[in-house]
Amino acid sequence: MTDDHPALRALIDTMATLRGEGGCPWDAEQTHESLVPYLLEEVFELVEAIETGNRADLREELGDVLYQLLFHADIAASEPGRPFDIDDVAAGVDHKMRHRHPHVFAGGDASSVEDVIARWEEIKTEEKKHRSSVLEGIPERLSALARASSTLKRSAGVVDFSSSHETPVFSSEAELGDYLLALVHTARHAGLDPETALRGATRRLEEAVNHAEAAGSGLAPGDTGA
Repeated sequence: MTDDHPALRALIDTMATLRGEGGCPWDAEQTHESLVPYLLEEVFELVEAIETGNRADLREELGDVLYQLLFHADIAASEPGRPFDIDDVAAGVDHKMRHRHPHVFAGGDASSVEDVIARWEEIKTEEKKHRSSVLEGIPERLSALARASSTLKRSAGVVDFSSSHETPVFSSEAELGDYLLALVHTARHAGLDPETALRGATRRLEEAVNHAEAAGSGLAPGDTGA
């Protein structure tokens, strides 16, 4: 790494010192798994800083998330087998971003934002062609709402969800938020858990996608073809 970002280099060195010989026992014993709660907490605090518009908090929370990333990279660098460090992480995502922006780095053409998004999805699909389902890769630990959103986005080309579900039209996020809050209120008074209900509905959508994919590939539902 060059000296273009001396503070970043200093932070990397600080992490190495904390986890190195004679450093901090707590830092030294951490694992990827043990740090998950801290990473989640820092990400949510960053989201809150973004949503509240507090610049001082935004700067601080970006730093906390960066520290978590460096923490995980330092752990990975010391693991046996196939270690990698923060430079490897940066190189990987740099390559991915350059590959997904051919209109900037490879003489490609994109005259609008829509063109950029369409090309991005084409390239991403090609990169992930080894996946057996459009739903593969959606994290299990997402909140019910985030998982539902990702599942709907991924399944758009497989099943037509909108044709069988009438939905209101919203003109703003505030209006949508009020509607969602009202739904949660209604569920609560009916003795129902909205988180569980949405997870169940999403699972049913996932099953429909799996059936459609199996039918399209000539496999019976649930058959992996192995």
